[in-house]
Amino acid sequence: MAERPREQRRHTADTGGELPEGAPRYSMLSRCCCEPEPDLDARQDFTGFGKVLSVTLRDDLWDVAVDQYGFVTARDARRLGAPVVELGKLAARGKLQRVAYGLYRFPEWPTGPRDYLMEAVLWTRDPDAALSHDTALDAYELSDINPDRIHVTVPRRGRALRRRQAPAAYMVHYEDLTPAQRGWWEQIPTVTVPTAIDQCIASGMRSDLVRQAITAARVQGLIDPATADRQQAALTGEHS
Repeated sequence: MAERPREQRRHTADTGGELPEGAPRYSMLSRCCCEPEPDLDARQDFTGFGKVLSVTLRDDLWDVAVDQYGFVTARDARRLGAPVVELGKLAARGKLQRVAYGLYRFPEWPTGPRDYLMEAVLWTRDPDAALSHDTALDAYELSDINPDRIHVTVPRRGRALRRRQAPAAYMVHYEDLTPAQRGWWEQIPTVTVPTAIDQCIASGMRSDLVRQAITAARVQGLIDPATADRQQAALTGEHS
């Protein structure tokens, strides 16, 4: 999979010294004893015990959210070395909005027309999830398709998703995509154009819409002639 087109900006928490390997970065006890007492009027991020949380936790989460339409996940918190419970505490204080299980959003982040697509990918809680099928084809504006649900593909290991009710607006597919089949569209993980067309052929999308996508993708240089010919042949066989 190609690298995210925009570099994520993160910075390291100042913990007053090196931490032992594996130690959490965010702790009520992480403040150095020689640090000055915080300005309690200027900062209100406190635990129930009156101790100040690491002043960089929310900043680090914000740096992640910048590349995710304002969203952060429990997995993001773990990768930063923060206990997942801190997300709930931030939400309780109005610093984050809980969107779904393990998914939060900064309330001050401006809303936009693509937010719901990033939300769908992050909702899966799988780092390899991607927009796919009809939704990917619609995102690339290659045909007149108008999906009635958001299509997301997760690895086959993600079949555990079936044990919890997916929102009615989501259609979850299970396929082990290769890195070459996954890319980015507007900062959102999305299958590549050739993969989206292949998926739509396999799922039985209307042939006229698929042909329209193949033609548009070939004209725009998004698929090579050999791939276009293969897909046209597959489409003919599928609907013969």
